[in-house]
Amino acid sequence: MIEYNYQNTLNYAKEQDHKDPLRDFKEQFHIPISANGEPQLYFCGNSLGLQPKLTKAYLEEELNDWATLGVEGHFEAKNPWMPYHELLTEKMAKIVGAKPIEVVMMNTLTVNLHLMMVSFYRPTSKKFKIIIEKDAFPSDKYAVESQIKAHDYNPEEALILWEPRPGEELCRFEDLEAIMQQHGDEVALLLIGSTNYYTGQSFPIKKITTLGHQYNAKVGIDLAHGAGNIQPNLHDNGPDFAVWCSYKYLNSGPGSVGGCFVHERHANNNSLKRYAGWWGHDKKTRFNMRYDFTPIEGAEGWQLSNPPILSMAAIRASLDVFDLAGFENIREKSVKLTGYLEYLLKDLEGEKIEIITPRNANERGCQLSIKLKNADKSLFDKLMKAGVITDWREPNVIRLAPAPLYNSFEDVYKMVQILKNLLA
Repeated sequence: MIEYNYQNTLNYAKEQDHKDPLRDFKEQFHIPISANGEPQLYFCGNSLGLQPKLTKAYLEEELNDWATLGVEGHFEAKNPWMPYHELLTEKMAKIVGAKPIEVVMMNTLTVNLHLMMVSFYRPTSKKFKIIIEKDAFPSDKYAVESQIKAHDYNPEEALILWEPRPGEELCRFEDLEAIMQQHGDEVALLLIGSTNYYTGQSFPIKKITTLGHQYNAKVGIDLAHGAGNIQPNLHDNGPDFAVWCSYKYLNSGPGSVGGCFVHERHANNNSLKRYAGWWGHDKKTRFNMRYDFTPIEGAEGWQLSNPPILSMAAIRASLDVFDLAGFENIREKSVKLTGYLEYLLKDLEGEKIEIITPRNANERGCQLSIKLKNADKSLFDKLMKAGVITDWREPNVIRLAPAPLYNSFEDVYKMVQILKNLLA
């Protein structure tokens, strides 16, 4: 790990911004304005990313083609709608570390999670259990429980929670190993969030995948808080599938289309059970309308319906920004920027707040979660009134996420000064 000689001064923050090779990308995003007329200090990209300025032009392009071409836009638009989703594939694959054949943008995260479990959770009387982390995002837990019930198993018996030890906030990999040693012969699926939404802890995808496969279990990764944040290297790390949303770090707009990864080794496995729809059918015969279902090779074969073009136009705008910046550069700045936030917050830790996110940059993305001690939501409310946009999670955590594309070192410095004054 690189050691940075951080300094707790505004001049230092401004100097780092001046040297930052990504400094101009902030100008490519709309920054909301506070009631006092000043730009907000926006640290909520882990919940909803800011809008790229390209987005409006990309949307208007599709609206204009729809207005002037009607149905012919499927073939005659500047970016024809028929293959539109393919415009997203290569750039998205770069971000998650996959081959293009392994990636498709479709549906939303929980829908994709259900579709993947149809294929990769195939319980038997002896092998029917699923492992998730205890503080997985609630939607994951709901989806898993409903899949277990759909196969006529009892979640109280079939669902195993990987949880921190008493008095700790973070999960230990050796405890997951112990769970597998005890239950591995009964585990059908490990479904782990790559980066935990609550603590910000990033889990070792390669080690989890290897562990699951040792016991002949399938492995799925929820990248909701990982895509656009960490480098999951999905192809090399080898999980069977992964799913993610695109409206957090990928800045595609509220409720926008999600993404899905299916490892290349499953690309032509037509014996896998799946819920099918016409958009997943072989492109050469899709419009013949009379053929039995023949899936497209790779992740595209799990598509159901033709995609929402307007939503995908917004994703395309953001992916173009990511591609221009280069994800390795984004991640490098993220490590340094989040490290600076941690450095400044350390001076404030004590009786009132505690950072519960791992201190090792390899075990987190850009989010730091602050646990409030013997406090309520009032500190969060005061931050909001001061123009600092963060995120509250019950019972006592404020999540801060300096997104490297549009947050600066000066943003981080100013935010911590406001927090310091409020704590005082």
